[in-house]
Amino acid sequence: MNILLTGFEPFGGEAINPSWEVARSLHNQVIAGATVHSRCLPTVFGEAPRVLAEAISVVRPDLVLALGLASGRADVSIERVAVNLIDARIADNAGARPRDVPVRADAPAAYFSTLPVKALLHGLRAAGHPAGLSLSAGAFVCNQVFFELQHHLAGRGVKSGFIHLPALPEQAARTVPTVPSMGLGAQIDAVRLALAIALSGDEDPALAGTDEGSPTS
Repeated sequence: MNILLTGFEPFGGEAINPSWEVARSLHNQVIAGATVHSRCLPTVFGEAPRVLAEAISVVRPDLVLALGLASGRADVSIERVAVNLIDARIADNAGARPRDVPVRADAPAAYFSTLPVKALLHGLRAAGHPAGLSLSAGAFVCNQVFFELQHHLAGRGVKSGFIHLPALPEQAARTVPTVPSMGLGAQIDAVRLALAIALSGDEDPALAGTDEGSPTS
């Protein structure tokens, strides 16, 4: 079995992106019998989906988890919905800043994650990792990748989804006002566990009526 785990290159003037630091730390590790294949996606609207599609073709994964940075969030944010919208508040790494355009004009308004999101939430929390469910992956390259991922794999029976990670402490230290942060080791441990949970099976029906936590945006 193969896992495709993606992160992004730094963007917005940052020198580091925890999503890629986590992904590359887990490259070639075996988790629940599956080998992790990590890829770094460019933070560029025109390029990220192409690199993602090529990675899927090469790796032929049984599970795909895309990671991104959400500076300002305090927990591991498990995204539920990818929307068919690009509305960039800042330019990507190629200088493009598209506003109010669809990811795909011929696609649905939204796709849901096919990961067992509530099992991920409760499994991470039970292990001591701050985690929450999010109803918005934004409208930048992260959301575009999430949407393209779900579109590409729709109906193929491959579990896939997106998780946003907090800033690293060294990033938070340079931010005014200071944003929440989480150490790299804790982020790696949380993502490793999330992959194991995602591989373990479908959503637990017993969790259907439990508290999902506050939605983030």
